[in-house]
Amino acid sequence: MDAQLLRSTFAVVERRAEHAVTFFYSHLFWHNPGVRELFPEDMRPQRDRLFAALTHVVTHLEDPRLPAYLAHLGRDHRKFLAAPALYAAVGASLTAAFAHAAGAAWNIEAEKAWTEAYGYVAELMIRGAEEAAADGEPAWWDAVVTRHERLGEDLAVLTLRPRQPFAYLPGQYVGVSSLRVPRVWRTYSLANAARADGTVDLHISRIPGGAMSTALVDEVRVGEPLRLSAPGGALTLQSAPGRPRTYIAAGTGWAPVKALLEEVAQEPGSVEGRLFLVARAKEYLYGREDVARLKERIPGLNVTYITSAPRHRRDQATERLIHALYACGNWPSHEVYVAGPPGFLAETVPVLEHLGVARLHHDRLPAVGRFRTRPSSTAEWLLEPPELRWHDPEARAPREP
Repeated sequence: MDAQLLRSTFAVVERRAEHAVTFFYSHLFWHNPGVRELFPEDMRPQRDRLFAALTHVVTHLEDPRLPAYLAHLGRDHRKFLAAPALYAAVGASLTAAFAHAAGAAWNIEAEKAWTEAYGYVAELMIRGAEEAAADGEPAWWDAVVTRHERLGEDLAVLTLRPRQPFAYLPGQYVGVSSLRVPRVWRTYSLANAARADGTVDLHISRIPGGAMSTALVDEVRVGEPLRLSAPGGALTLQSAPGRPRTYIAAGTGWAPVKALLEEVAQEPGSVEGRLFLVARAKEYLYGREDVARLKERIPGLNVTYITSAPRHRRDQATERLIHALYACGNWPSHEVYVAGPPGFLAETVPVLEHLGVARLHHDRLPAVGRFRTRPSSTAEWLLEPPELRWHDPEARAPREP
């Protein structure tokens, strides 16, 4: 692939990103009418995800991990019923959209480069889907809600029982779909290590105006069916037993950290560990009972709760956390796991790197349609993933479709 030509063409297209993506879907649905029914009614999150995926590919062309990323993407797209014929239709519409948006920058060389690049992407995605099917992996797992517990006005814990064996690693996330919000998938972290009965927990924070989170928190009932996608994510335990570890969880980032700690609790012997559990205000701090149970099973775990002071601004919790991190020592020997919204990670990760953390693990969940105020540049808005919100109903987010 001609990486330089691909990037220079994409730089032109991204200046008209919203126009290009709108043209793409119009072209796709016009020439393939039956495809429209595979997509949700509101296409705005889908448009963002498309451009985010394109951006990832263009910016990681030389990355040796790109083939694995594309194979997983193809595996995951089976939940959308993406057949090989759809990949061909998408390729034709993508080329047409780029040609339209690039204007004078589009020529025979650019078309050849993008055709070859898309062929490479599609081949790896299709191969990933075929390998998953050959391994007997379903396109999705049907599950039933066995418990629905409200932990406040805007937070619920759901326990699901998949109807087929569902293998995952603690710390991973999963896509969730409900018949209440047709053809829409939203991503949530799994909140427990593997159980004998095969059930899994999800921590759902309701976003104002968010269709899926509102359905899961307010409407879904015990006995109701849901669908789960193949698990993904790299926030998994990667250190040898007995190695000192630090866990930092903000908001519902507690879900994957709780799963990691449950896995650690199964290791023999005491493990030196530090847990920082952060919330924007005391009333949004949850999980204390789970922490108490984990401390009994992990005697070497030291727990610190951090919130903003009463009547102080909500972001004071992050400042307090940073002060607490600087007060700790021995960072180079610790394996550090961080979970929380992107804004929290953006503030916390550089501090940990400055403290000398060499083995730092954090995951960035896929965009879930939680929009923020639009920046000045269309490309900037499309390229940067929407920020995930803390469990805080006063942090009023724009509408999630």
